[in-house]
Formats: sequence, C-alpha cells, structure tokens
Amino acid sequence: MTGNGTEPGAGTGTGNRPTWKRRGSRGIRRLTAARPARGRQDGPPAPIRWSDFSLVPVILVLMAIGYAVSPVFLTSGNLISVVQQSSELSLLVLGQALILICGRMDLSPESTIGIAPVIAMWLVLPADGGRFAGLELLPAGAAIPLCLLTGAVIGVINGFLILRLRVNGFIATLGMLTMLRGLHVGITEGRSLTDVPESFRYLGKTDWLGVPAAVWICLTLFAAGGAALAYLRPGRALYAIGGNPEAARAAGIRTDRITWTVLALGGLLAAFAGILYTGHYGSVAATQGNGWIFQVFAAAVIGGISLKGGRGTLFGALTGVLTLQLVVNVMTLGGVPALWNQFLNGAIIIVALVISRFAGGERQE
Repeated sequence: MTGNGTEPGAGTGTGNRPTWKRRGSRGIRRLTAARPARGRQDGPPAPIRWSDFSLVPVILVLMAIGYAVSPVFLTSGNLISVVQQSSELSLLVLGQALILICGRMDLSPESTIGIAPVIAMWLVLPADGGRFAGLELLPAGAAIPLCLLTGAVIGVINGFLILRLRVNGFIATLGMLTMLRGLHVGITEGRSLTDVPESFRYLGKTDWLGVPAAVWICLTLFAAGGAALAYLRPGRALYAIGGNPEAARAAGIRTDRITWTVLALGGLLAAFAGILYTGHYGSVAATQGNGWIFQVFAAAVIGGISLKGGRGTLFGALTGVLTLQLVVNVMTLGGVPALWNQFLNGAIIIVALVISRFAGGERQE
C-alpha cells in the first residue's frame, strides 16, 4: 500500500475503469471510489457517455439508404419488425457485454439459445400425441422457469471450468458450445419442435402498447443493467475486475464470485432470448442460434465494448445491435441474398477492430 492509502496500480484505470481504495472501519474493509484527479469525472461510470452516440450518425445514414432503396423501409411495420428481430439478439449481446466488461469471454450462448428451450419442452411435453415425445415430468407452466434455470446452470458450469479448474475460457466455452449443439441435435433428432408452450408464445407474440412485448422487456433489461453498472457497487466492480483484476482483488473485491455470477447471468439471458425467439417463430429449429456468436461479438465490438475488459456501456452495445439489424434489413430490401450476411458480419468485426485499435491507441492482443 502506498503512502496515500491506495492500492498500487489500482488508480491507473482510464475511461470507464473506476479507481478504487480500501478503507478500514472497525476491522471491516469497505470498497469506495477513490477521489479522481483534477479534470476527471467524479462519481460512478456514467450509464451513457457522449462516445456511445458515435453509431447514431451511422444509424441515420442507414435509415436514409434504406428509404432510398425501398420506401417500405420507414413504414411502421418494417421498423417494428427490425426492433422485434433485434430483441432476441440484444439479450445475447447484453449478457456478452457484461462478461466482456469483466474481462472474460463466453462462446456458449449461441447454443444456449437453442438447447435451453429444448430441455424445458422435453421435460414438460407429453410422451405421446405429438411429433416430439417429451418426458412429461413437470407441468407446462414450469416451462419458462426450467428454461431460465437451464441457462443459468450452463453459465455456472462455465464458471466452474474457468474459475475453479482454471481452464482457458475461450477453449472451455467453445467446447461447451459444441457439446450443447450436439445435445440439441440428439434430443430433437435433428427435427424442429413445434409444440411450443403457450407461455413461450405469449412473450414472443404479444404486443404492449402497439409494440412487441419482447422489445419492452429488452429495453427494461438494458436500462436496469446500465443503471446497475453505473450506480451499484457490484456493477461498478465489473469495470475494476476487467481493468485490473489483481488490483481489484487487492482492494477487497471478490473477483471470482462476481465473475461467476456474471457468467451465470449471461447463460440466463441467453435462455431468455431462446424463449422470446421460440415464442416469436412458434418452433425450435434444429439449427437455432447457429452463427449467432459472430453477430454478438460484432454488435458488442462496434458498440464500444472492449475485448480487453474494463470498458464500454450497455447503451453502446444496444446501438451496435440496431446497426447490425438495420444493415441486414437494408440488404434484404435491396434484394441482396441472405447468403452474404455471414460475410458482412465478419467484415464488420474486422472494420470495428481496426477502428477500435486506432481510436483507442491500444493493440488488440
């Protein structure tokens, strides 16, 4: 500890990384934000920064291009369709953004969005009378809690592999992605499930005030997440963990516990996205979620989330989702085949990384 009472290296964060110091009160250590240097912002990281609006001009340009390509673009039906399709992806991005901010990475949500609804339906659907033979172990009303629990358990297992067994996070979650995809295909025998519980259909198809319920739910979750990151101690701790985990640990932050919780939350959000997606389309496809992880990382990166941890906001990530979906919609209205979407997602990731490299002045390692 240095002479001013702060931990060595704990005050070197920049941007969204708060500085920390440790105080003692009757033998109990308490974590508080250290006083920033003159000219720096005092208080917690803001939920929205001016830099988070950097994609707004891009979104406006895309809307102008979309209208030039087809007047249908600016109709209420098309715009509602865009935000509806953004809602499922945005939940994956929300979970991934939290994980990236605390310095970790999770590839498994791509499979979680499919396997969580499958397991829930497998446990509640009857053993006969339909295309898919379930186990009928629980009532149909338990489908949503089972789905969310499945996602959370997947995240907990990822946390165990990464934090307790010290397995490389990228390899561990890649293995989990592959294993869950195989489990999905094995349970469904490669077929789509169409006997969707009514509770799934309600969340996926219901409108509230003329806007899909999924959109309102996603906006609420993003707002709650942004407020938690800015004003709650565990949320602020994510930036400290992602910026300098050793300094965060020395400052008294329970880094492993918080990281484990975030991984479980990421799995739960992916399962929730599976509920909305399944309810919206009325089925669980055998390929549900395939390739989504590339869109998730593309949206997070162009939205300002750092792959090195400790930087970014959820508002920026949300603008990244909208940008991607607008690009896809403009291409669709322009008659560009959907086969080009994967190429476009990869190009967007590369361009975003290059921009991040030169704008932030740091190498992407």
